[in-house]
Amino acid sequence: MSAFNPADKIQDLQYFGEFGGVNPSISDSSTYTFLSAKTMFDTFEGNAEGCYLYSRHSTPSNLYLGEALAAMEGTETANVAATGMGAITPVLLQLCKQGDHVVSSRTIYGGTYAFLKNFTPRLGIETSFVDITKLDLVEAAITENTKVLYCESVSNPLLEVADIKGLAALAKKYNLKLVVDNTFSPLNISPAKLGADYVIHSLTKFINGSSDTMGGVVCGDLEFINTLRNVNDGASMLLGAAMDSLRASSILKNLRTLHIRVKQHSKNALYLAQKFENDGLKTVYPGLQSHPSHDLFKSMMNEEYGYGGMLTVDAGTLDKANTLMELMQEKNLGYLAVSLGFYKTLFSAPGSSTSSEIPEEEQKEMGLSDGLIRFSIGLDNNIERTYEMMVSCMKQVGVL
Repeated sequence: MSAFNPADKIQDLQYFGEFGGVNPSISDSSTYTFLSAKTMFDTFEGNAEGCYLYSRHSTPSNLYLGEALAAMEGTETANVAATGMGAITPVLLQLCKQGDHVVSSRTIYGGTYAFLKNFTPRLGIETSFVDITKLDLVEAAITENTKVLYCESVSNPLLEVADIKGLAALAKKYNLKLVVDNTFSPLNISPAKLGADYVIHSLTKFINGSSDTMGGVVCGDLEFINTLRNVNDGASMLLGAAMDSLRASSILKNLRTLHIRVKQHSKNALYLAQKFENDGLKTVYPGLQSHPSHDLFKSMMNEEYGYGGMLTVDAGTLDKANTLMELMQEKNLGYLAVSLGFYKTLFSAPGSSTSSEIPEEEQKEMGLSDGLIRFSIGLDNNIERTYEMMVSCMKQVGVL
C-alpha cells in the first residue's frame, strides 16, 4: 500500500460547477428555500443530509472547501470557519465544560495562549502550560479533570516540534482528545495519520497563501464535526464564526497550488537557515541537524514537502532586530508584518507582536528573547540573491 500523500488527495478531488464549469459554483445566499415544511423541520433536527438551512450552519461552497481540507489531512470531514481563532475556540469549548482541564504546549500562538490563559478560566476551564517536547512533563500535568491535550505541530514562534505519536499515546492512555494546530506545517506533517483526533489550521496563512483573506478549519470525525454544527448546542453554530462562501471559493482555488508553494517555501527556508547558521547566526529551523527535534520531525514528515517555510534568527537585541527588519523592508526583501505563508518573506519580532499576549517573565522562561526575528520565507526565485542582500543588511546593522 502506498504512503499517504496529502497533495494527491487534493488532486483526486474533481468538482463541476452548476453549468459544467471547472470550478464549483459559488453559493451566494445567506438562506435556503424548502419545498416542504417537513424538510425544514428535519434539517433543523439534523436529519436531512444535503439540505441547507442558513449560511451560518453551512453552505455548498464551505462544504467543498471542508471536503478538500479533510482529504488533505486524511480525516473523515471538516468544518471551515471565518478565522483560525474561529476554528480553535469552538473546538476547545465543545470538548470542555466548567470544571474541565486542558494540558497545552507553553509555546503556542499568542491568541490561543490568551484564550486559554485569560478567557476560559471565566468559564471554569483551567489550563496547564508545559514543555510539550517533554512527554514526562505532559503526563505529570494530566489530572482526573483533563479532557484535552493541545499543541502545535511546529510551535509559534520557537519552532519546537511536538511528538504527535507520543502525545497520541498519552491521549489514548488517559482517554483524552489530542488537538493539533498544523498551521505552520501543512503537507509537511499529517497529524491525523500520527494519531491526532482533531487537526486545526489557520487558512489565512500557507493554505490560502496570498494574505488577502482570513479563514480556519477543524478536521476530524463526522460525529464531532456534526456536534460543532448542531443548532442547539454546537459551538461553531452558536458562536457564529462562519466563513463567507466567496472566501471559501477563493481559498479552494489557492489550495490547488499548495504543494508547489510549500516545496518552494521549504527549499528557500532550508537554504537560508544553513547559510545563516554557517555565518554564526543563532538560527532555528527544523531542517537543521542542530535543531533538537530534527530527527523527530524527519520521522513524522511527508518528505517531499520539506521542513516548512518558518525559521528564526536571534539578532541579539530588540533594537537591532527592529533596525534590521526596517532595512530589509526598505531593500524590498519582504515586509515587516505579522502572519505567514505569503509569496514575499514576512518578518516580525514575536515577543512584541504575535506573542505579546504572553507575559515577559514567561517569554524569558520559555526562551523567547527580545531580539528573536521570526521569518516566513517567501517564494523567491533566486534565493542566493536574497541571501546576499540579507547578509548585507545584517552587516550594515551589526548583526553580523
